[in-house]
Amino acid sequence: MNPHLGLLQPYPFEKLAHLKQGVTPPTGQTHIALSIGEPQHPTPHFIADALIAHMHGLAKYPTTKGLPELRLAIADWLTSRFALPAGSVDAERHILPVGGTREALFAFAQCIVNGDDKPLVAMPNPFYQIYEGAALLAGAEPYFLNTTRDNGYLPDFDAVPETVWRRCQLLYVCSPGNPTGAVLPMVQYQKLIELAEQYDFTIASDECYSELYNDEAAPPPGLLQAAAAMGNTDYRRCVVFHSLSKRSNAPGLRSGFVAGDAEILKSFLLYRTYHGCAMPVHVQQASALAWRDETHVRANRAAYREKFAAVYDILRGALDVELPPAGFYLWPRVPGDDAEFARRLYAEENLTVLPGSYLSREAHGHNPGAGHLRLALVAPLDECIDAARRIRRFSESLSL
Repeated sequence: MNPHLGLLQPYPFEKLAHLKQGVTPPTGQTHIALSIGEPQHPTPHFIADALIAHMHGLAKYPTTKGLPELRLAIADWLTSRFALPAGSVDAERHILPVGGTREALFAFAQCIVNGDDKPLVAMPNPFYQIYEGAALLAGAEPYFLNTTRDNGYLPDFDAVPETVWRRCQLLYVCSPGNPTGAVLPMVQYQKLIELAEQYDFTIASDECYSELYNDEAAPPPGLLQAAAAMGNTDYRRCVVFHSLSKRSNAPGLRSGFVAGDAEILKSFLLYRTYHGCAMPVHVQQASALAWRDETHVRANRAAYREKFAAVYDILRGALDVELPPAGFYLWPRVPGDDAEFARRLYAEENLTVLPGSYLSREAHGHNPGAGHLRLALVAPLDECIDAARRIRRFSESLSL
């Protein structure tokens, strides 16, 4: 067995299931889950129709590199969405389709990291646990960058010692952040690109929440956008990860892409050829259509804005909560232990939320997720409102 398997920690939802064991919630209330970030808005019909229309593609093996029309659709979308210089994203060299960001974020570390050099893989804390698992199984040591309210829920890159940067081979960033919704500004992306050049590491920017934001006039910037603004139109050391799961409410499609540094992607394509993870042809055809349509994405953002406004109006004053600029999570502070709060909330209100401490690690003296909850506002509007009222009622009962 791979000895690194023993280093993996239980997944947050495994911990959550253990937390709820032996608890019997009230039967008079329907269960509501705000724990899992699984989009529940309807998948656009044209995606399903395209899947059906291209089922004849099952008779062919898909290529790892993907169909030219899919890569061109992605290149066009990237160029338009992030105002990249025309022609700077070459569909042949700069793009690879992947089976969602989760598998790609994991596989990327296995390709990039040289485990012989006592490497570090840096990542935000709290974090998407795939980053940690990918680092450990690649033979690297995770280095956690705490994100707290004091630093705007963004990593403090200036506080990282030079000894860490010298060992760093890969840096994961997530913007908009999971679970905080914080958005990394252009100047921070550019600082990272300069650090990557100075210390010889690769930046993996998880941007799977980039199309869920509050202000239509201010979409979150991306790593490639920051690179181009610096004149780095080769996107050297920069790789971004995008998905249709959140953008198009299609988590079951398992469709995304990686884009950026052509030399890195050339090696990643080699790795993926052996990995055997080509996207089915009918999924590629449907994905190409999805990347070329923005109407359903704007409607999706509007639906989340409505839910955020309604839930925030109910929770403010009952919990210490702020509206994030992007994503679909709320990240409120709660009194006392977050896991105990979540357990009692389930026991008394039949409502499942995720303790913040399950999404982070003790690092630099504290666990930055402790005392928080992650609320995924993915359920229908009426369920989100009902859930918010239950949380408020429970919180007020604690204060009494």
